[in-house]
Amino acid sequence: MNDDELLDRARRGDADAFGTLVDRHGRAVQRAVLAVLGSSQEADDVAQEAFVTAYRKLDTFRGEAAFRTWLVRIAWREAQDRRRSLGRRLRRFVAAPEDHVFPAAEPGRRPPQEEALAGAELRDHVRRLLCALPAKLREPLLLAASGEHTYDEMAVILDAPAGTLKWRVSEARRLLKERLARLGYRDA
Repeated sequence: MNDDELLDRARRGDADAFGTLVDRHGRAVQRAVLAVLGSSQEADDVAQEAFVTAYRKLDTFRGEAAFRTWLVRIAWREAQDRRRSLGRRLRRFVAAPEDHVFPAAEPGRRPPQEEALAGAELRDHVRRLLCALPAKLREPLLLAASGEHTYDEMAVILDAPAGTLKWRVSEARRLLKERLARLGYRDA
């Protein structure tokens, strides 16, 4: 069944049809919310709240955008509300390094421990630089980086023209690259 058929059934009270829509689009919702909040635990909570909100507002869906886009927009707004209400900023965009048992270094290469520390340092710099970007640049960059949305979908989610969002993503990348270069990361 396509989304429209499932949506019709869900509007008539078929919880299983809505469950199928959630299964189908849950990953996109989760990634968008995680991009805003940076915390997996908070993202899970907000994603669930977004699904409940969407279910309650099914009758307001007009079909002007794809159901997935409408659902992600609800989740995006809920995540922004959560971030504002908790006074939190993005703290984790890049995953923290996991503990490893390091093998011996190959000849001519840095020891794996040094590589891991350098990678962790870079992730920390990227995280701080992302947080320092203005929201109008950071948010489109995070949505684009998720790989889940086209620019047309992002335009609906962020309520901005697709062309503007393309420029904002490009500008955010340029600023990050420039700032990383100032920190000594030439190939970032």
